[in-house]
Amino acid sequence: MSDLYPYKILVVEDEEAIRKNYIIFLKMFFKEVYEADDGEIAYNLYKSEKPDIMIVDINIPKLNGLELIKKIREKDFTTKIIILTAHSDKYFLFEAIELKLIKYLVKPVSRKDLNEALDLAINEISQYTILNIKNIQLTDEYSWNTELKELKFHNKIIDLTNKERNFLSLLLSHKNRAFNYDEIFEYVWTNEELISLNSLKNLVKRLRKKLPENMISNVFNEGYKINF
Repeated sequence: MSDLYPYKILVVEDEEAIRKNYIIFLKMFFKEVYEADDGEIAYNLYKSEKPDIMIVDINIPKLNGLELIKKIREKDFTTKIIILTAHSDKYFLFEAIELKLIKYLVKPVSRKDLNEALDLAINEISQYTILNIKNIQLTDEYSWNTELKELKFHNKIIDLTNKERNFLSLLLSHKNRAFNYDEIFEYVWTNEELISLNSLKNLVKRLRKKLPENMISNVFNEGYKINF
């Protein structure tokens, strides 16, 4: 791994000596490293700091590792999570698959194994996240300005409603990633209580008329993604 990755990382481990050892090691590679010794503190840090990567021990107090991750995964499948456990058990392996974790590491964890897991997380972020791109060329004719949230066709701005603009901005924030309905509702219909799936379908229908054919696709049992 190269030095000083621009990603936030959160370590959740209740054994202080182990946690401090991880922190010292990770600060050699990451600009922002946070720590928590129980699940409740970790969840509050997750909400306030929005880490890109989390390293979570299963056996932590107040809210155990699996409960913490399940809570996060209710609406967020973007954060990359590596789980640590003292047990090698099929139950935990099945949980890891279900929760879309990067890696399941059995303690004691070697630096080699941790490095490999971190590399996997970083590769996923690099592959799916569009970072620091002001103008995204969707096709030869269509482009998207990430700062102004403007859609253009041959450099002419296409009129979008606020919800269309926010929805398109969300889809374009991660290439080839399907956003589930809860994520879309929370981002597009902020603070609105009465939201129906029909409202989303009508939004998609209107937006598709303003974009190239088949650019927005519905992923069965997942949500929507953009193709370009």
